[in-house]
Formats: sequence, C-alpha cells, structure tokens
Amino acid sequence: MSNTAQKPKAKGMDRFFDFIERTGNKLPTPFMLFVYLTIATAALSAILSYMGVSVTYMAAGKDGVLAETTVAVKNLFSSDVLYATMKGFVSNYVSFAPLGIIIVMMFGIALIDYTGLVRTLVKKTLLGAPTVLITFALAFVGANASIASNAGWMLAMVLGGTIFGAIGRNPLAGVIIGNAGFAGGFCANLLVTGSDAMLAGITQGVAQGAGIPHEGIHPLINWYFLMISTVTVAFVIVLVAKRFTFTRLDQMYGIAKMDVADEDKTVSAAEMRGLKFAGIACVIFILILLCLTVPEHSFFRSPEGKILPSSPFMDSLMFLLFAFFTTVGIAYGIGAGVIKSEKDISLIMAKGVNSVASFLVVSLSASLFIKLFNTSNITTIIAVNGAELLKKLHLGGIPLAVLFIILVAIANLFLVSGSAKWMIFAPIFVPMFFEVGFSPALTQMAYRIGDSVTNIISPLSTFIPVVRGIMEQYNPKKEPIKMGTYISLMLPYSVAIFFTYTIQLIIWMIFKLPLGPGAGI
Repeated sequence: MSNTAQKPKAKGMDRFFDFIERTGNKLPTPFMLFVYLTIATAALSAILSYMGVSVTYMAAGKDGVLAETTVAVKNLFSSDVLYATMKGFVSNYVSFAPLGIIIVMMFGIALIDYTGLVRTLVKKTLLGAPTVLITFALAFVGANASIASNAGWMLAMVLGGTIFGAIGRNPLAGVIIGNAGFAGGFCANLLVTGSDAMLAGITQGVAQGAGIPHEGIHPLINWYFLMISTVTVAFVIVLVAKRFTFTRLDQMYGIAKMDVADEDKTVSAAEMRGLKFAGIACVIFILILLCLTVPEHSFFRSPEGKILPSSPFMDSLMFLLFAFFTTVGIAYGIGAGVIKSEKDISLIMAKGVNSVASFLVVSLSASLFIKLFNTSNITTIIAVNGAELLKKLHLGGIPLAVLFIILVAIANLFLVSGSAKWMIFAPIFVPMFFEVGFSPALTQMAYRIGDSVTNIISPLSTFIPVVRGIMEQYNPKKEPIKMGTYISLMLPYSVAIFFTYTIQLIIWMIFKLPLGPGAGI
C-alpha cells in the first residue's frame, strides 16, 4: 500500500529538469541510439579521413614512457576496417568488458537479494533509523565501492534499492543514490585502488621523461584528498537527494513514502535461522580469507609481500566478492528454507541475469560502437585539440585548474576510459602545468575530478543501461525509464559533485594542503 500525494507544481530548477526529461526522452532506445551513433561515426570518419585530419603529440604508454605519436582519423568504411569488424563481430561482443563483470556479479548479488538476506538484515538493523543516516551510509559505501571496481557499482545500486524498499522509501531513490555515490565518487576512497596505481604510474613516467622531479610520485599522492572526499561527496549526495531526488520522484510517481506492512517489520523464526546460517558462513569465509592473506608471503600477497596497491588479492576481488555473496546467500537460503534443493540455486541466479537482460541487448550495439569509435581515433583528435586550446589561453593558478577540470569532464562524456584519457592528457598537461607551478600530484588530482563528475551522465557509458535496468525493477509505471528521465534524475548529482570537488580543490590550493604523503600543491 502506498501513500500518494497530489503532484506539486514544478518551479524553478524543477522546470529545467522537466525540460531535460522531455528532451532526453525523445532520443531513441539505447540499442538504436548506439546504432545511429555508429552510423554517424562511420560517416564522420570517412569525411575527416578524406580531409586528412590528424594530430601529433607526445603520448604516454602504460609505463609512462613518452613517445611522439601521430594519429590520423581512420575511415571506418575502408575495406580493412570493414573486414575486421565483420570477422570480429561476435568476439568483440563476447569480450566486451562490462558484460562478464555484470553477469557474474548479478549471479552472486541475486543470491543475497532474492533469498531475502539483504531485506532481513535491513529489518534487523536499519528499520526505524533516520532516512538521512541511511542515505549518508549508502552514499559513503558507494563512494568507497570503487575498490571493487565495477562490481562495487552493481552492489551499491542493488543494495540501495533493496534497503530503501525495506524502510518504506521509494526504492528508485536507493538505486539513484547508490549510482551517484559510486559513479560521482569514483575519485573518493579510503583505500588505495588499482586506479591509483595505474594513474600514478603514468604520471611518474611522464614526469621522468619530461625532466620533472618524479621520485615522490607514488599511488598515494592524492590519498588525503580522496579520503576527505568520501565524506564531502556523501554529504552532498544527502543534500541533493533531499532537495531533488525525493521530491522529483514524488512529482513523477506520486510516491514519496510507502507503508511497510507489519509482517515486513518483524523478523520471523525462519529468517533468524537464515541469518544464523549466513553469519556462520560469513565467519568461516573471512577466517579462510585471512589465513590466505595476513601471513607474510601468503597466497594472496604479491611476491614482495604486499597487498596494496597490486597483489593477487586485488586482482581476485571480483572472484572473492562473487564467492562471498554466493556463500552467505546460499547459507541464508538454506537456513530460511528458501533454498530446498540445488535446483533453487540456479533458479535464483537466473533471476539475477533476467534483471539485466536489457543490458545484454544494448551491449550488442554498444560494444560495436565503442570499438569503431576508438578505431576511428576521433576521440584522440578531440582530446588533443581541446588540450591545445587550453594551452593557448595562457592562464595560471586556480582558473587554469578549474578550466582543466571542465575540459576533462567534457572529454569524459565521449572517452569514458580514465586511463586512456590520462595517457593522452598527462604528457601535455603534467609538463605544461609544472611550468606554472603545479605539482604532478595537483595536475593528476584535477584530472581525476574531471574524470569523475560526468561519469553519471555520460551517454556513452555502457553502465547506464544497467542502471536503468535495475531502476526498471522498481518502476511503478508501465512505460520504460527513458534516457531523459534518467539524466533529469542524475544531473543534479553530477553538477553538485562537480562544484564540491572543485571548491575542495580550490581550498587545497589556497591553503597549500598536502594532497597525499609527500605530495604538495
């Protein structure tokens, strides 16, 4: 049963987001959108290739080593590209990176969601807690979930929907907050991630090649900023959720809060038994993991005996998360009587895949577009020319840092790979900004901000169809959640996180605060 309210009249910013929604909803379906983008890219590549468009720049490899590179637009209608596209059509789809991650993770997440484990935990621990605290906790978890790469994205959204539904709030809000926490908070983390090591490696190589002091460049050069960001991002997400998300969902669906039935407020004997089984399984799993991780030179440590930033443990996070969810989910299901035979396990896992079936379809055209878009070299042309334009402005200090963030944020709408962009931008901006007094750590931090703030709304993000698919599970309307609706719900977070990060960096620059251990402004 739900409490419905009269739809309030839209005012101010709400009218703007209404316009965004109406305009965006006129776009084709995601599958056809990527088809049309592929055709447009192919046509543009033919024109630009005929015109001889190219750029020459200093590019960085993954090890940061600089080399002069000339990149020309490649005609996608050329015979070699057409042949390679047709020959590799199936393999390109199957090897599409998000595909495997999402399918595997939904297998595991389904076992903790559809068995009722998450809902029971919420009833046991969170029911009755203030919504603001739950929102902050979800946003904070989302911001730190990047330690688990894209698997953390899935987890934050699924948990968000389940938790908010269990406490009587619109579950769509939970999915949105989890999505905003992870995507917008991608450069916020309490722990060191693989991205930290990858980006720092490129920065160090570029600095060394350019004759810039590089001995103090390491994966922790942005750590202090990133740790503080977990709190600031979570805080701003709470504010945006209260001002925009809850009210807008109420305007769209007439549902702000839902009554929680009495039977959904109490934990049954079967559910308590399930929690007991899950708790025992969790303890056993953790003990085994500790035995394989804690001792020096143990199985999950690197040859140097380390865990962070790179080790078998970090490389195996996807498997470990899947194994953990599977273990505790099956244990709970057996204890609660939800899983009565091994057949029930496969049926529950199938439900997880069914929830992202639309993504499997979208991935067919998305994987082809991304492959051809990258092959055309158009993104590189745009990025390098944008960088050259910024150089010609001859700015310095805070205005230069802000404009750089904006440039990266715009580039991120089209080139979503953070490492690929940094390989292009680092050789240009690390030396350029060093000349005006920016440390490599500061340049990298400004880059990471721009690389994060538009993740949520990038139309070329292959994960947006996944987010929309999860949102569809809680959609009270018959029509699907279109792109315009999605962007109107997520744009406030993108804008708010942009200003939060930017203001935070300005404060760092004014007071010359260290960005990380041994890394100043």
